[in-house]
Amino acid sequence: MSGASRYWLPPERPGWLAAIIDESRHMDPAAIVPLDAENLIETARRRTGLSEFGENDWREPFEILTRSLDDDADLHLFGRIMTRNELLNLLEARLRVEHAYRLHPEIDDEVIDAPVIITGLGRSGTSILFELLSQDSQFGVPSSWEAMFPCPPPETETYRSDPRAEAAHHLLTQWGRAAPPWQAMHESGGWIPAECVAVYEASFRSDNMPSKAPMASYSMWLASADMTPALEYYRRVLKLLQWRNPRRHWLLKSPSHLGYLPTLFNVFPDARLVVTHRDPIKANASITNMLATLYWMRSNQPFDVMAFEALMTPEATAARLNQLIDWVESGAVPASQIFASRYADLINDPEGAISGLYERMGITLDAGAAAAMESYLEGKPKGKFGAHKYGVGEDAEVRHQRDLYSRYQQRFDVPDED
Repeated sequence: MSGASRYWLPPERPGWLAAIIDESRHMDPAAIVPLDAENLIETARRRTGLSEFGENDWREPFEILTRSLDDDADLHLFGRIMTRNELLNLLEARLRVEHAYRLHPEIDDEVIDAPVIITGLGRSGTSILFELLSQDSQFGVPSSWEAMFPCPPPETETYRSDPRAEAAHHLLTQWGRAAPPWQAMHESGGWIPAECVAVYEASFRSDNMPSKAPMASYSMWLASADMTPALEYYRRVLKLLQWRNPRRHWLLKSPSHLGYLPTLFNVFPDARLVVTHRDPIKANASITNMLATLYWMRSNQPFDVMAFEALMTPEATAARLNQLIDWVESGAVPASQIFASRYADLINDPEGAISGLYERMGITLDAGAAAAMESYLEGKPKGKFGAHKYGVGEDAEVRHQRDLYSRYQQRFDVPDED
């Protein structure tokens, strides 16, 4: 167990959620809110009137996912309600995406041109960088409501007034109402830019779901799964989203990409990849706290760091970071298309950090985009939703981790944080 996780204690649940859990303690949540694959699939088909899900590479992971939810997650009643609703939304989105392609095969002719994709350790500045760059009109981002409800395909004329944004906003901000500390960790809402894992979650090869609830067996399967079908489905959805609402270049983001960069470049060969860099000790402590809070939102099960060992132990994190270096040095990924963004620079001098990043990528940062980013930062001060506090462990452990991360920190000039 990582040292950071020992310091996490579950917060008190909001009164309304505690009351639901207490009132249902003599009920059978699994019988009331079923999560078995066949029930979900048939319900989605009945609700949409559609039957074709496209390529069958989603079915095995979906069945593993739903079994893991029942066997591993110990979801309370409201957690099962949240999860069932999300799974139905994903299945229905997949049915509707395939229906749109059958009606309009010309969607597949759309070109995803030189997207900018952000990745890095979780809590290393990927989100704030994503939100800042999204203020530049030359980039299009998939909004959270588009990720949740991609069909019918959004259209330019009605994009800003689409009622799906309000529905998505309510469901996504529900997370903060169920677990108030979440609001200090990650801003949610219908118009917040969606992470890649949220868009391709309907491939059921995404770590978005196991980040919400403890699912050891699904996480174990996902750790060695081929991510090609997920990224190909992602490309398919992006084509659909830009079909009637054109985007010049997509701006995309997910920390998960760090684990399968060669696959990412196989599917998006002209991508420009921005890798964020932060003291891994701070980043790891932060993500431990975040995942624990997400679990507590839906599950009665005590947080089990071992279920996410690949993400949270220092040894596994160091291996992922060293793999990045190995891929770059071996040519497995194109070094000329990879650009660094240091967390320390972004926090201390955001204007200089952004202008330097644009210069390295060979992209023009015009005055309007720079002003929009500055305005966005002014409207989102640090600590807007309260301080997000976490520990980094004892001195001996910190020294041990410094040794593990030394190659990475030296290679990318990543400073220690106090």
